[in-house]
Amino acid sequence: MAKIHPETLKNSNSPSFSSPNYVTSTRETFTIWMKSLVFHGNGCTVFNSKGDIVFRVDNYQETSSNEVFLMDLYGQVLFSIKKEKLRLFGRWNGYSSGGFKGKPWFQVRRNCKYFSRSGDVICNVNLGCEISIGSCYKIQQTDRKSSFKVLHSAGQVLAEVKQKESSLGFGYGDDVLTLEVEPHVDYSFVMALVTVCGLIKRRL
Repeated sequence: MAKIHPETLKNSNSPSFSSPNYVTSTRETFTIWMKSLVFHGNGCTVFNSKGDIVFRVDNYQETSSNEVFLMDLYGQVLFSIKKEKLRLFGRWNGYSSGGFKGKPWFQVRRNCKYFSRSGDVICNVNLGCEISIGSCYKIQQTDRKSSFKVLHSAGQVLAEVKQKESSLGFGYGDDVLTLEVEPHVDYSFVMALVTVCGLIKRRL
């Protein structure tokens, strides 16, 4: 059975992933396997370029739960994500670490004009829920499947998710995605946004 995580980098000077800030000075590539490591659980597992597990989302309830947790390999909660009730198009609050108390660290609002076309903005993202100052980031659909980009409000691409392919161009299936994160971008935060997209598409 072929490995689903990215091939090991030949460059031995590749950055360490032990930084608590989850930020490196070079572009990083991850593989997202839309499967939970927990038997009979929903969620996903994220591997770095060395094949090591970096993040995991384990959802013990039904798919598209209102509350999920992004964790590291050891089960430490990095972000708690909760959907607000009674929202027609959807709004998700992200809290740093465990629990849902206090002010959310970020908020994702699903765009009411989203029609699943390439180039559509799926969501608008705000830090600290400062709605009055406009969206800090946007999540843009790039095809009709699972591919999308995370962009700064100025249009700069910060990260991209797309279907993973082998070096020969063969796909690994709809459950295996590639996440590319640009330098100096907190990839734990990016993965939190990817988690929200998984909830929107009812894949988690």
